[in-house]
Amino acid sequence: MTEQEAIVFENVKFSYPGSDGVFAVNGVSLTVKKGEFLSVIGHNGSGKSTLARLTNGLLEADAGKITVLGLDVAEGKNSLEIRKHVGIVFQNPDNQMVASIVEDDVAFGPENIGIEREEIGRRIEWALKAVGMEEYRRSTPTRLSGGQKQRIAVAGVLAVKPEILILDESTAMLDPKGRREVIEVVRRLNKEEGITVILITHFMEEALLADRAIVMNRGEIVLQGTPEEIFESGDRLEMYNLCLPRITEIINTLNGAGMKLDNVLRPEELADGIIKNLSARGISNAKSSPASPAEINSPHEWDIDVKNLTFTYSKKSPFATKALKGINLHIDDGEFFGIIGHTGSGKSTLVQHLNALIKLPQAEKKYRRKKVKKGRPAPVLPEITVGQFNLADKKTDFKALRANVGMVFQYPEYQLFAESVFADVAFGLKNFNKKLSAEEVEKAVRESIEIVGLDYNEVKDKSPFDLSGGQKRRVAIAGVIVTKPRILILDEPAAGLDPLGKKEIMELLHKLHREWCNTVIIVSHDMDEVAENCTKAAVIAGGEVVFAESPSKLFARGNEILSLGLDVPLTSKICAELEKSGVEVECDCTAEDFSRKIIEIYGGGENA
Repeated sequence: MTEQEAIVFENVKFSYPGSDGVFAVNGVSLTVKKGEFLSVIGHNGSGKSTLARLTNGLLEADAGKITVLGLDVAEGKNSLEIRKHVGIVFQNPDNQMVASIVEDDVAFGPENIGIEREEIGRRIEWALKAVGMEEYRRSTPTRLSGGQKQRIAVAGVLAVKPEILILDESTAMLDPKGRREVIEVVRRLNKEEGITVILITHFMEEALLADRAIVMNRGEIVLQGTPEEIFESGDRLEMYNLCLPRITEIINTLNGAGMKLDNVLRPEELADGIIKNLSARGISNAKSSPASPAEINSPHEWDIDVKNLTFTYSKKSPFATKALKGINLHIDDGEFFGIIGHTGSGKSTLVQHLNALIKLPQAEKKYRRKKVKKGRPAPVLPEITVGQFNLADKKTDFKALRANVGMVFQYPEYQLFAESVFADVAFGLKNFNKKLSAEEVEKAVRESIEIVGLDYNEVKDKSPFDLSGGQKRRVAIAGVIVTKPRILILDEPAAGLDPLGKKEIMELLHKLHREWCNTVIIVSHDMDEVAENCTKAAVIAGGEVVFAESPSKLFARGNEILSLGLDVPLTSKICAELEKSGVEVECDCTAEDFSRKIIEIYGGGENA
């Protein structure tokens, strides 16, 4: 190992106990130079996270040698020294939370490596500012949203000021603004302070920022090179269960229609290429046909109405946090509805009210309406109706409500608890309908497991905790859809999944929506996901609904959306660049419709 090498893997192999000899990392040889920015991509279960854990000795290799900053990881005496210099931020922030106050959590790492108290104070301030969480310094982590917790986890590692920083899907749960801020901090540390960065990610736009990228498949490195070289591999990426970047799919479609576009990776570059192709045909100042937003024919039997909804966490305590400040929202029966907003905006709190996981005050058993003092107006009470269920009424059959309104949480593993997949999926079904026979339960569980794309005989007796992240998510969904709810709510259903996994989950949800689920509601930070799948979407900011309309109308408000700390779909970015050159494209923000409108304009040229 030379002085310029930060990490060296030499033919490293590792298998987990009970894996029947299947290697999670299989003969990997890899050298990462000091100061390098390396991105690691691959499908779920390809070995990316295992690679990260082997780097700082959280796992011990079965064979081969790993050297970090000149130290052999296998030698126990080196463990503490290596961990002083190698910081890892994991996907699930709850796995890294150790203290009851945010500043204590961030201080934990520096304290453990013997940093002086005054310096620790400076590092806490710097790290929290770097991730935009300085105002939460004295908050309790348990009251933060998933995205806010993730920022704190990143800050805790940054405070150690490691020489090597590994981010294992650590931006997966962040909103677009939070993702940009964290990645910008990481880039700055890499460029200005020479910190070596290994970024494990499913976000292709993040992978583009790296100096070099590797693709893993079944524990092996199957591709490596610059990000541009990797994404030019096309069919090979798909062979390794990865999807092409959305921008590449658009380019392939347009080239298939006769255009000549380079395989670029940035929206402004694609817009420039499109303009050149249009100009070659004598086309300028063009305008496409109007967008045709999706229409639904709603039966209105399961409409959702939310009025004046407010909610405060830890009310009457020093940690009181007002999450909702008067939500008013209507969701038609039949919608595939998106809820978007920045981290901590109140999205998850809102959806937990829709099946009374959080009950309205007047629905609580001990609620007694307060007498109104003379001359003062009566307080405005929140109201929620879901189909025929009045969630403000104590007499409502909340058990029947929850059988009809299923919810899959942000971290699906939190919903898994039983000894076997079968028992986990069957639990809700048995709880809601105790009269079912064993044969009826088995039939429903089998159907539910197979609907989510798992092999019933292969997984039914397995512990859900032995499954991969993507499989856990499918089991969690199976445990909810087994009762065939009329409304299905999913909080970040595709976060943390590889591109193919995301695509498969969304296809599953559309299948359920078509066949028997009246309404699907997804909470998402992925604007392309909302644009491609939703008939309508609501933007929540500061505990209030700001907009609620079709994606095409919503993302036409580009600057307003960006000002709320969110992002806009790729197609909206390309359209904005095209408009600067006099080409107006009105589309529904999907890649398919955008491509169709460009081909329509291109086909109308002088040389067509």
